[in-house]
Amino acid sequence: MSFITLDAATRKSYDVIVVGSGAAGGQTAYTLTMEGARVLMLEAGRHYDPLTETPMFQTNDQAPLRGVSTVDKPFGFYDATVDGGWEVPGEPYVQATTDPASRFTWWRARMLGGRTNHWGRISLRNGPYDFKGHSRDGLGFDWPFSYDEIAPYYDKVEMLVGIYGSKEGLENTPDSPDGCLLPAPKPLVSDLLTAKYGRTLGIPVVACHRAVLTEKLDSKRLPAKLHPGNANAQAILAADMQRRAACFFATECGRGCSTRSNYQSTTVHLPPALDTGKLDIVTDAMAREVTLDKNGRASGVRVIDRRTGKEIHVTARVVVLAASALETVRILLNSKSASFPQGLANSSGKLGKYIMDTVGASLVGQIPRLESLPPHNEDGVSGGHMYSPWWLYKEQLAGKLDFGRGYHIEFGGGRHMPSVFTTAGMEWLTGGSYGAKFKEDARRYYGSTMYFSGRGEMLPNEDSFCEIDPAVKDKWGIPVLRFHWKWSSHEINQAAHMHKTFAQLIESMGGRVRGSVQTDGRKAIAHGGEIIHEVGGAIMGESARNSVTNKWCQAWDVKNLFLTDGAPFPSNADKNPTLTIMANAWRVADHILDRMRRKEL
Repeated sequence: MSFITLDAATRKSYDVIVVGSGAAGGQTAYTLTMEGARVLMLEAGRHYDPLTETPMFQTNDQAPLRGVSTVDKPFGFYDATVDGGWEVPGEPYVQATTDPASRFTWWRARMLGGRTNHWGRISLRNGPYDFKGHSRDGLGFDWPFSYDEIAPYYDKVEMLVGIYGSKEGLENTPDSPDGCLLPAPKPLVSDLLTAKYGRTLGIPVVACHRAVLTEKLDSKRLPAKLHPGNANAQAILAADMQRRAACFFATECGRGCSTRSNYQSTTVHLPPALDTGKLDIVTDAMAREVTLDKNGRASGVRVIDRRTGKEIHVTARVVVLAASALETVRILLNSKSASFPQGLANSSGKLGKYIMDTVGASLVGQIPRLESLPPHNEDGVSGGHMYSPWWLYKEQLAGKLDFGRGYHIEFGGGRHMPSVFTTAGMEWLTGGSYGAKFKEDARRYYGSTMYFSGRGEMLPNEDSFCEIDPAVKDKWGIPVLRFHWKWSSHEINQAAHMHKTFAQLIESMGGRVRGSVQTDGRKAIAHGGEIIHEVGGAIMGESARNSVTNKWCQAWDVKNLFLTDGAPFPSNADKNPTLTIMANAWRVADHILDRMRRKEL
């Protein structure tokens, strides 16, 4: 099995259709095929091969406009997202209001592997509190399972993907068992400075967990741990792990990686899944709706060929939606029938409700201690070597803070590849200079700025949801989403706390803040969707009355329909969601396999 056409897919028999090829779809397909299930994967975007398409060694001066952001490439010319962004031609979405504070911006990547080709690769485990938040403080919702149930799947994903980090013994920041994590890279000068002054403020600074190989994976030990008793899967995985190189600091991870040193679904999940001979992939296949048979079971997916506009129906015993949270919700809302006039699996009326993003706020500072440093090697894994996990759980539980959940801090500095922005906008430091003085200032200040960004938990609320717009359709005639969005006082106050904390860190280092420190969190907080961590919209729960799926992400209303992306998340912890998406997808796929073996699906 391999890459095929939609027409060819209609002539074949499959156990499972997986819609989406990113973190959720890739992990789901990997787990299923390694255990022998026949899988058809549908990807809305184009084929993408990071081994041949990644610009590994090009510098900014070789790119149009020196590589800066454009409407078509919001994260710069070299970013791996080849088709996508907050605006995708021919695929609009609608805001329910013109109020800027209520705007939700939706990032989509129309390419094989989805956003895993582009993401920041920060891979943090949710902690025990994060799965039972309502039980702890009365806010939001509990997950219908605990940390202990998903912990073994965190272990598996870390060993398969390759994630660096350390064990720190911190509250609600789970340590991984021995043998799961790779060594963390050495701290940069800016990291050591932050750690030193963070201690004076009681803020921990520890090794970040990121999906980058700091050394080659142990291809002799890991396959047997991941696939016990399955010699074929072990052999396939061992051979694939040997083809992945350790990171040698060639370029930014966001470009993709032709040496397969970081995690992308296209370099980690899909190659071994294809090697099983059990996976077929169709690209440029826009899923329109899930279809039902006469018994009310999912029979397949109605798909539009993006290149020809032809509509085709593909079938399987089980349907898994892993298209990213809001695309999955859109497919379900568009899957209307006499049995489900308000969208498939929506008997609770909760489909589209409780969408969440990560709370974000940032501040930049200039640190005199970092001025005019001698040249030194600051190569690294092109992302955070260190970070600060949330440190005020006890104070928060005691009611000493004016917001309900916490945030972690991502930060960075150093003398990285120069760009237009290295010297542009320097007037706030120099007052304006030119000629020889300008060159002197550029050398002095180069590498002396640091950024601090908060990534915090948003509590689900009734005012943040999406629905189908009654009038607007995309270029293929599929109705689009309309968004309603509102930050609560919890998130707004949290953003203000972020700014206060970042200013304290910068000033403790003897630095100065660029811009204003906002005491009004409404002026500090990023728009909904800007952090690109959206989850929810089809939350899981204990009852069909108030949730869309059960603990196995199985639709209450359709027993052979599963969701393995972020749509079923009933909360959005301050930990970046991708690791939890993959761990949960592996867990759900194992459940599907078990049910299929017992002939219950």
